[in-house]
Amino acid sequence: MKKTRHFINLSDFEPAVLKSILQNAHELKKRKFNPPQIFNGLSLAMLFDKRSTRTRMSFEVAMKQLGGHTIVMNKEESQIGGSESIESTAKVMSRFVDAIMSRMSSHDALTELAKNSRIPVINGMTDKSHPCQIMADLLTIEEHLGSIEGKKIAWFGDSNNVSNTFVEAAPLFGFDLVLAVPEALHDKVPAGAHVTADPKEAAKDADVLVTDTWESMGQEGKSLDMFHPYQVNGDLMALAKDTAIFMHCLPIHEWEEVSEEVAKSKASVIYDEAENRLHAQKAILAWCLQDAGVEVQQDSFDF
Repeated sequence: MKKTRHFINLSDFEPAVLKSILQNAHELKKRKFNPPQIFNGLSLAMLFDKRSTRTRMSFEVAMKQLGGHTIVMNKEESQIGGSESIESTAKVMSRFVDAIMSRMSSHDALTELAKNSRIPVINGMTDKSHPCQIMADLLTIEEHLGSIEGKKIAWFGDSNNVSNTFVEAAPLFGFDLVLAVPEALHDKVPAGAHVTADPKEAAKDADVLVTDTWESMGQEGKSLDMFHPYQVNGDLMALAKDTAIFMHCLPIHEWEEVSEEVAKSKASVIYDEAENRLHAQKAILAWCLQDAGVEVQQDSFDF
């Protein structure tokens, strides 16, 4: 019996597997207006315990463009938010659908869901990590700057699920990563990461400057004073390479973590990045479902 292909943590994978998924994402984007119907007869369940724009739309459109179907449930609509255990939910859903994408706060709960599921479970986001976002980010960087290997990526602001996943990705894809984070939060940064309290150090000669909101869902009302020196603005962009790009996974809190000047500049690729969630998700779904035990229209998922 083949092992179920979950997509939970980037660190679970060999670099060659992730690079092949990324290459397939490039190929699927080329076929944006003529997508292969490789998911005929397949269904994806999507579970949410937080509101979502990009994650929901990109997964739903990805599955449907490739010929499949989707079922969307929030925690109020499923028993997983009530009296039923995660184990039982996973075993029941494994009998109904072919894969599960879950965007839930608890990484441990997502891991338990995957442990008890005999179908692929995809991490749509947890408080710990956001692997689908990083795959889309790397796709975007390669489109604009070529190979990711050897590039310098500079992160600014809070230490969160997105920055955690960049830390996982750096050794797998061979890029340099510097995290500019307030010193008081350095203990939140994963061990072994290159972290500094000086945003100018991080920005110097960077190929990519990236940030995220300082106040994620569930953190409303927290003090933001310590983050103000980490706003990505024209002064920081001037320290980067002339070809540097700016990235943000959205939504932006205008104009806190990034200045309007930078967000609307030619260096900003935030909407390419948002679109690439769709194409990266297609490739991730294709990898996860490659060994699905149902008949599909094509003999192989090889691109």
